Amino acid sequence: MPRADRPFRSRIPGRLPRVDPFIASLLATVALAALLPARGAAAPLASGAATGAVAVLFFLYGARLSAKEAWDGLKQWRLHGTVLTVTFGLFPLLGVAAHLLVPGLLSPQLYQGLLFLTLLPSTVQSSIAFTSIARGNTAAAVCSATFSSLFGIVLTPLLAAFLLHTKGGISPGSVLQIAEQLLLPFAAGQLLRRRLTAWMARHRAVLGLVDRGSILLVVYSAFSAAVVGGIWGTLSLPRLAALLLVEAALLALVLTTTLLAGRRLGFDRADLIAIVFCGSKKSLASGVPMATVLFRGPAAGLMVLPLMLFHQLQLMVCAVLARRWGAQSQAVEAAATAVATAPGRGTAPDRRRTSPSSVR
Repeated sequence: MPRADRPFRSRIPGRLPRVDPFIASLLATVALAALLPARGAAAPLASGAATGAVAVLFFLYGARLSAKEAWDGLKQWRLHGTVLTVTFGLFPLLGVAAHLLVPGLLSPQLYQGLLFLTLLPSTVQSSIAFTSIARGNTAAAVCSATFSSLFGIVLTPLLAAFLLHTKGGISPGSVLQIAEQLLLPFAAGQLLRRRLTAWMARHRAVLGLVDRGSILLVVYSAFSAAVVGGIWGTLSLPRLAALLLVEAALLALVLTTTLLAGRRLGFDRADLIAIVFCGSKKSLASGVPMATVLFRGPAAGLMVLPLMLFHQLQLMVCAVLARRWGAQSQAVEAAATAVATAPGRGTAPDRRRTSPSSVR
């Protein structure tokens, strides 16, 4: 997946992470679209460029993801099943339940965007990075995040067709066409993966710029259409504040549920950490291009806005959790080493310290 999902790490221990640089770029792109939207003859050019950017993004997704490594990780099916259940089960249910907040806290348009973000797959880089920082099961995080991305290519359009009902938007009859726009470039990337692996490794920095540039182009096209269509007139600061509050509650609820469910199911500490970080995230890198394919016209701008805010929120909260759990793991390992090397002590570490309940 693109580097857009990679967390921004603060260099000063104990300090809250600063704004993700990519989020800053996205906000600058939104500001540019507000000041200089693509109008007239420029509008179809921007739309066509965005369509091409989506194809490029999903081609690169397919070229990067190793299906073989994912299938090799099937032996941990309980863990992967738990993550997929949270990603494509719990999240959408909470999204549907959030309809109770319309119109009191959320406008209908913002609710549609919130519901859309609950249908997206998990991130890849961020989930793996946070699991590694917290000293969790990184191999399991790689497999779970990969499975989520693969399933999301199909499940997100299907769930959107079933749950989202927007004027001129998704209908069950258009699911096949939508899936083809996403699946064909992805499948082409998978087919050419072996031939491209070495080349992509040599040009990683350039491809990172292509990733981010493509997403920024898609965002510019979507928000330009929103500005020209006059959608921003329906958005106010109190609505934005309410959206942030709802998203914070959503993230807190999912984090708590995954933690408690993982303990209940008997997962050890390392697996529990992987479940929490893989199950609680939503992919901005997948969501932005998907939104432009699923929602034509001005509506795409407001559909992306809740996802952009949730992306930064999840990075900040999970960065704090990862550092805290990583410090706990270091303390546990130090205590186990001290016990093992103490005169007259056995060499086996105290496994009670590595139980799920030690993750707090």
